[in-house]
Amino acid sequence: MGLLDGLLWRGRSPQFDSGSASSNAIELTKRHGQVSLTKQDAATGHLRINLNWRMRSSDIGGPQRESLLRHPFKALKPPEVVAHSQSMVNVDLDLGCLYELTDGTKGVVQPLGGLLGDVNAPPYVKLSGDDRFGSASGETMYINLDQREHIKRLLVFVYIYDQTPAFDRTEATVTLFPSNGPRIEIGLDERHPLARSCAVVMIENVKGELIVRREVKFVYGFQAELDRLYGWGLQWGRGYKTKADR
Repeated sequence: MGLLDGLLWRGRSPQFDSGSASSNAIELTKRHGQVSLTKQDAATGHLRINLNWRMRSSDIGGPQRESLLRHPFKALKPPEVVAHSQSMVNVDLDLGCLYELTDGTKGVVQPLGGLLGDVNAPPYVKLSGDDRFGSASGETMYINLDQREHIKRLLVFVYIYDQTPAFDRTEATVTLFPSNGPRIEIGLDERHPLARSCAVVMIENVKGELIVRREVKFVYGFQAELDRLYGWGLQWGRGYKTKADR
């Protein structure tokens, strides 16, 4: 397998009536793993999907716990600001989406190869850009749910580009912001030190009902391995980011 399988060559669910009272959010977990956008009256408009991540504090010299009995004045001292280390800026998580439309069209939207998609035309999925450093805004994708009758299934995934640290060194969250109702959060907080990709969430049209299902399946390869796992049937080749993409 190449360094990155990134360049594509064309070849009944439980309902959550509301989110958390404190955060107005639904957290998809292993126990409560899916939600219906249709039953939430949120199956229209643009669904915004955001990937946000940061280094684990233990990897960037985060504050260490110390006993206040031994150091009573520590509580009065402001926390030390830790500069971003080189290991932090090397982490590059990318957001992508495998899509299958009802007419049989299949493909991928991702930063690699500049396959950013289109929100007003097939595949009705658009990636806003590529966040290299885990900024506050992260990476954002838009799905046009007004075209939901053309969408069969969408697999949102995250992968680590190039020779960068793995998922066990980052704290990543994928958040879905529907047009109505609470946001939907999926945390990638499992430790998989050798994994390079993660299938995060499946959005599927089941007899006219849009279901969001938590996946969070880590794999050791890249997009081609996710493809095989979910039976997309695409042909993949080796790919790299250009200097402009980086």
